[in-house]
Amino acid sequence: MSESTLIPNFLSYLKYEKHFSEHTAKCYGADLVQYCEFLAPKDNSVSEDGSWQDATAAATAVAQEVRIDQLLIKATVDTIRDYLAHLSSYEYSKSTTARKVATLRSFYKFLVKRGVIETNPVMAIKSPKQEKKLPKFLEYEEIQRLLNAPDTDTWLGARDRAILETLYSTGLRVSELVALNMEDVDFLGEVVHVRGKGKKERIAPIGSSALQAIQHYIEFRNRRSQTNDIDPKVLFVNKHGNRLSTRSVRRKMDKYLLEAGLDPAISPHTLRHSFATHLLNNGADLRSVQELLGHQSLSTTQVYTHLTTAKLKEVYENAHPRSTEQESF
Repeated sequence: MSESTLIPNFLSYLKYEKHFSEHTAKCYGADLVQYCEFLAPKDNSVSEDGSWQDATAAATAVAQEVRIDQLLIKATVDTIRDYLAHLSSYEYSKSTTARKVATLRSFYKFLVKRGVIETNPVMAIKSPKQEKKLPKFLEYEEIQRLLNAPDTDTWLGARDRAILETLYSTGLRVSELVALNMEDVDFLGEVVHVRGKGKKERIAPIGSSALQAIQHYIEFRNRRSQTNDIDPKVLFVNKHGNRLSTRSVRRKMDKYLLEAGLDPAISPHTLRHSFATHLLNNGADLRSVQELLGHQSLSTTQVYTHLTTAKLKEVYENAHPRSTEQESF
């Protein structure tokens, strides 16, 4: 690699080879800018909420001004430890600090892979131990209240009911939901074609209730398309006929949570958590749930097993012949 290209090349690697989302790449870029500023302090530091492109440009500028690549290459375990001590003054949460450590670990792993350095100085650094937070989920009765909130006699209400039904029926991420196209829904096979994280594709089963809701929405949509311009490729569109955004889905859900009298802190991702928890509670095996969620690692799915302990204990007490019998000794 030529001088002053390490960080921009790494960010390009994340985007084009690892297929990271723009949001994730933006976080990596901002973390590396902050690390550069620690290695070579400067007055006009770049804020962490800048865009990914801004972070890339800023990192390049820093490299050109102070030959930051040389400092990056010469970094040792002690350099990383000094940086972590520096971060402690910001009073970041453990999860934020862990993310910054993960960024450096990935960056130096990339440099080793490219033959720029021989060893990764971050490998000997332990990430801060984080508190395990169990994901929130809704009881089925609460799910029903939420699903019944939209007015399905209107085209937007029919669309929103279809969105909520699809999220709960398939366990899709919101980003996966808004990326769906008309051709991705197989009504006959009762599956949807999903483009997940890292451009990985999978097939997700979808229930008849959700398919009926989608069909109802499409009927409204077809009538509307006769008088309005609607993107014919996209499944879920906004009132202007363009692809719906993840932020719009969140705003719609906030509205229906209020109408249903549910916790306003609930997010669309809670429906994914509810999907997984309800499957496990009703006898689905962990490996199948992993496949349905599109998790690369089984350990990611195992967090849901903590939510099903009460159900497992109930099954045990009802099924095991000596679960409640008491003997006198």
